[in-house]
Amino acid sequence: MDGGRSVTSRALAVLDAFGSEAPRLTLTQIAERSGTPLSTVHRLLGELTAWGALARRPDGRYEIGRKLWDLGLLAPVQLELRQVAAPFLLDVHTATRETVHLAVRDGSSALYVERISARDSVPMVSQVGSRLPLHATAVGKVLLAAAPDEVLARMLASLTRETRHTVAEPGRLRRQIAEVRRRGFARTAEEMSLGAASVAVPVRADRDGGPVVAAALGVVVPTGRRDPTRLVPALQVAARGIGRELGRVPGLG
Repeated sequence: MDGGRSVTSRALAVLDAFGSEAPRLTLTQIAERSGTPLSTVHRLLGELTAWGALARRPDGRYEIGRKLWDLGLLAPVQLELRQVAAPFLLDVHTATRETVHLAVRDGSSALYVERISARDSVPMVSQVGSRLPLHATAVGKVLLAAAPDEVLARMLASLTRETRHTVAEPGRLRRQIAEVRRRGFARTAEEMSLGAASVAVPVRADRDGGPVVAAALGVVVPTGRRDPTRLVPALQVAARGIGRELGRVPGLG
């Protein structure tokens, strides 16, 4: 089953066995999920743990180690974008006292690159580094509205229902995306997490070919506490500031 794979490809397969749905795994689970012989996985786990890519818990399971986290923070989408956006996210958080998110599109997912949490925020699945479905979050719908037509087509063909409120009907989602493009913001109500509503706006940066949507900026509030659309002006001010700064950073538009 392991065939002629190189040592590097085997090590990457071991790391790829981990995910948001499986952050901690046993040796046997890693072997099964990576399609790698148990003896090979045992050896690789020792090397990866010694280097810091993985960490072994007291219960014997493995999880991603600090070394990979540190390296991940050096990626441009993490480092430059977070540095540019940080003061603007803090401004929104200070003004609203709500949880603020910054996300970029990664294929058919919204990749959360920064988050400032409210002290009394409702439980949410989004964390820095999380990848959530584009169609089930406000930041995701903003990014989906700006994505190429083929991305939207793929999403419409494979919609999942994250909660009973998730919009999973292709026709209804298509109408929502058209509305996002017209209004310039997206909102959701308990589509990803029960008890949470969200609103988001695009972050546009000027590039040689004109303005592009580089990210989405959103706020999450407990359902019923306030109308999230009233926070759109504050988000738009911050998004313009982030976009202005991004336009000065090569490669981030």
